[in-house]
Amino acid sequence: MDIRLSQCFIAVDDHDRAIAFYRDVLGLEVRDDVGFEGMRWVTVGAPSQPDVNIVLEPPLADPNASPADRQAMAELMAKGLLRGVIFATDDCDATFERVSTAGGEVLQEPMDQPYGVRDCAFRDPSGNLLRFTQPLVK
Repeated sequence: MDIRLSQCFIAVDDHDRAIAFYRDVLGLEVRDDVGFEGMRWVTVGAPSQPDVNIVLEPPLADPNASPADRQAMAELMAKGLLRGVIFATDDCDATFERVSTAGGEVLQEPMDQPYGVRDCAFRDPSGNLLRFTQPLVK
């Protein structure tokens, strides 16, 4: 049996800002943009990984959610507590420079970690945690 990652989801509160960040800053390609019942889902992915998709979805993708649930999700998103994604990179320092120069919210500058990677961290425009890791050469 072969199990592989196909899709993961990141909640965003402004799809146009998210597209500008994930496409223009990170270099991901937009693969799909779908609207349904007043909501929107945008699929992005790395050109080098055509079979792995990241779906930028509404914070609460349920048209029947209560106003209280929508407010709770908005509050969690504002605090950056919904999701995190870790990207692999072959050059953590260059990735850091690219994202920080484009105005990305820096959480951690590049540093060597004791578990064998050099990494840095940012928040996307919706507050989601994004880490970029590069394996350390031994």
